[in-house]
Amino acid sequence: MYHPANAGAWKGRVDSTTDYDAFRWHQWILPLDLDADKALSLREGGKVPAAGVAFIGFACDEGVRRNLGRPGARRGPAAIRAESANLPCSFDPSFALYDAGDVECEGPALEEAQALLGEKVAAILGLGLFPLILGGGHETAYGHWLGHRRAPGAVREGIINFDAHFDLRPYPAGGGSGSMFRQMADGLAASGEEFRYLCLGIQKRSNTVALFRDAEALGARWLLARDIAEGGAVVAYPEIDRFLDSTDSVMLTICADVVSSAWAPGVSSPQALGLEPETLLRMMKRVLASGKVRGLDLCEVSPREDGPDATASLASTIVFAAVNALAANAGLER
Repeated sequence: MYHPANAGAWKGRVDSTTDYDAFRWHQWILPLDLDADKALSLREGGKVPAAGVAFIGFACDEGVRRNLGRPGARRGPAAIRAESANLPCSFDPSFALYDAGDVECEGPALEEAQALLGEKVAAILGLGLFPLILGGGHETAYGHWLGHRRAPGAVREGIINFDAHFDLRPYPAGGGSGSMFRQMADGLAASGEEFRYLCLGIQKRSNTVALFRDAEALGARWLLARDIAEGGAVVAYPEIDRFLDSTDSVMLTICADVVSSAWAPGVSSPQALGLEPETLLRMMKRVLASGKVRGLDLCEVSPREDGPDATASLASTIVFAAVNALAANAGLER
């Protein structure tokens, strides 16, 4: 199920082959084969860089299919890479970019694919790199979480989810793209740990009363999209800061359907009154500026529903902002 990076996935305009200031991501990103036994082609003679990001895709529709949504997110990783190839290298050359390839879910083998994604995320964390996972349906988040559980440092770890949905549904027939955070809550409860979960952008029209009840019973926190739109930073930032103060580290996950369908039509469940992109970016940067985030996944970009690649383009903007925020945290933004 694991496929190392395809060099052809990153191609675009070349303004210079020698002037780094004119470089674009496709000229800077390097392949990273997580199956290679210590033979990792890392920059600077095989040494792990001081800071860097490793992309890994999760090409999967099975969770969305189980959730009775609109499939198509399997092609999301390729679409996001294509839209990101021409982004400028607006970070110091000592900040590294790697492409660690894709985990592909074959047929109904979702649980196996999620477990494998967890292994690869843990491997990226073990290299001292920041995993940036390109979904895939939002079931990607469960594999991402498994990676954090395998890697050292998941003490008082919180989960921040930008999403129109709680994704706390029961899963008697197996997990999907609507159950991941219930699965995480159950896993933490089984080991006697607290479920720390903040969901930003919730839509009342997209969640049953029972889901609000279950979220409260599990100790989850949330802000409605309506309240964020009306109150802006005055409402959102204190809630984000309180949550960050209660954690030592954070797993960050973004479902593209948190954004209004005016900008993100290519998702499984479009939201007419979702957040504006600028609002999402400001809140995401607030979270990343804390320095507590250990990994980010971006999910539910569905090219088959996307028309002129609007949602994939938005996704690449989110990825660009995240990478620059991480470079700034390391003192390597230009």
